[in-house]
Amino acid sequence: MSQNSANVSASGPLVFITGASSGIGQALAARFYRAGYRLALVARRSAEVQAWATTQGLDASRVAVYAADVRDIANITAAGRTCIATQGVPDVVIANAGISVGIDTAIYDDLEVMRATYETNNLGMAATFHPFVAAMCARKSGRLVGIASVAGIRGLPGHGAYCSSKAAVISYCESLRGECRPFGVKVVTVAPGYIDTPLTQGNRYSMPFLMTADEFADKAYSAIEGGVTFRVIPWQMGVVAKLLRSLPNWLFDRALAGRPRKNRKTN
Repeated sequence: MSQNSANVSASGPLVFITGASSGIGQALAARFYRAGYRLALVARRSAEVQAWATTQGLDASRVAVYAADVRDIANITAAGRTCIATQGVPDVVIANAGISVGIDTAIYDDLEVMRATYETNNLGMAATFHPFVAAMCARKSGRLVGIASVAGIRGLPGHGAYCSSKAAVISYCESLRGECRPFGVKVVTVAPGYIDTPLTQGNRYSMPFLMTADEFADKAYSAIEGGVTFRVIPWQMGVVAKLLRSLPNWLFDRALAGRPRKNRKTN
């Protein structure tokens, strides 16, 4: 884990964001920065994050970039501890890093894809939160934000790894919310629908209510600041998700018959 240090004398609230090199993570970083937050940005491709911050003209005294892989528990927890030591305990921690790859359970190599998905989307989230939970609870304030997905509400063909990982995110954050509530720490679950990012641009199926990453970041920022417990963005996908959840299995299966599967890693 490496770090480009920030001026720790900079004032303002602090947000810690994983997966900050592109897409939703980058858009959230820009939105929180505009709101006056200092940034602790984490990504495997830290040079890209630093280049983006420089290109955007962000005040270097308000930005620190940490190179870490959320799949490496020692690596990502060390980044969190370094953040606390150099910038202080964040006001908001956003576990955003995630991967989305289609799998076929009949194909042996795809089992490793499933492992990587769980290590990134689930274990990586818990490891991201770990360094901050005790400190936030002791301070009696803070927000832990888990980026889930509307895909976690029902399983879609070819999405077995991703859908199940995001369903686990929803349940995990709900459990954590109950644990942190007595200490004044809020846990916010944000479930994006289809957002125009590198993660979705290779999809082979229609993506209703597709929105830009910047539009998503605006709405997510409002939900996080408001301390909501769960929010689907955009709201239209929340309605669709509720309808899908209410369908009996036979009707749900019929509705999805013939739907293109998500690209596998080798596609």
